[in-house]
Amino acid sequence: MDVLFPLTLLSYVLATIMYVVWFVKQQKESHLAARWILTAAGILHTMTLVARYFEVGHTPITNMHEAVSFFAWSMTWGFLIFRWRYRVKNFGTFVSVGITLLMLIAALASQDVTPLPPALRSHWLPVHASIALMANAFLAMGFCGGIMYLLQEREIKSRRFGIFFERLPSLEALDSLNQHCLAVGFPLLTLGIITGSFWAKQAWGSYWQWDPKETWSLITWFIYAALLHFRFTMGWRRRRAAIMSMVGFGAALFTLWGVTYLLGGIHSYAG
Repeated sequence: MDVLFPLTLLSYVLATIMYVVWFVKQQKESHLAARWILTAAGILHTMTLVARYFEVGHTPITNMHEAVSFFAWSMTWGFLIFRWRYRVKNFGTFVSVGITLLMLIAALASQDVTPLPPALRSHWLPVHASIALMANAFLAMGFCGGIMYLLQEREIKSRRFGIFFERLPSLEALDSLNQHCLAVGFPLLTLGIITGSFWAKQAWGSYWQWDPKETWSLITWFIYAALLHFRFTMGWRRRRAAIMSMVGFGAALFTLWGVTYLLGGIHSYAG
């Protein structure tokens, strides 16, 4: 475990460097290298999580280091699986940067193994937390797609066709990317909230207590529900959808980190 995590982090850094090289130089060799290194990092990361499981004796998803590491792992495999079906030009460059940032945050968080609080000794915990973090992974990819959309749109509107115009897909393709990420992320987010309510019932005797983490999860859900509603009923697409995806992911991040460190509540042990 002491060796696996640093090796995994190093692999992600190398993959990100190769993706950036691919983005700048557009050489096929660097693209292939980036993809293979990212796949190797994903496999190494899986081994890291398995090793952590045997080290701590439960699903490694109960503190900030483990949660953010699992978030990065979900984003990696979400992207690799997503890429198998949808090819979005240079999407890997933006996603790999996000994964590496997450891994750096996980590396900075405490990796100490501490006894589980009673509320976390539940079979619902790995179900709820893993689904919620997988939802965050797809919403994060939607966030990356939103950034790409705004960068591309900016160059088109200004008629100053620079590096992004040449390397990013069309606005239509980026809007479709946003929709595909939302189509996976939103159901997972919904399922994460539902399974979390079952866990809350088992741990604290009530399905919902308006704890800050629960409240912000619901706020995040409403933002994405509104995006879906407006997208299909009022034609909210393109720029509005990209901005809403970024706002929604900001709420998801606040639920993960902001609530833990600023608002506390019965989920504060998660830090």
